[in-house]
Amino acid sequence: MQKIINVLAVASAAVSVAVVGSGLYIYVNRTSIIDGVKSQVMEAVTGSFGGAAGLGADSLPIGTPELAPPADQATGTAEAPYQF
Repeated sequence: MQKIINVLAVASAAVSVAVVGSGLYIYVNRTSIIDGVKSQVMEAVTGSFGGAAGLGADSLPIGTPELAPPADQATGTAEAPYQF
């Protein structure tokens, strides 16, 4: 019975050391971890736009407005509204 308790104690100590060691590693390297995550997020966001070059004004689609009248109607005069 004593051997089983000793094995459990050693296993518990090993888990405790692993948890504390992981916590210390994350605490010491927190700035590099944060910078790495930020760069991955920025790559994912800019990748959805087609890269950083895709954000410029040159890549925006330029077309005619859908509500614009045809060219022959645009030069005509509008009738005055009916007055009572």
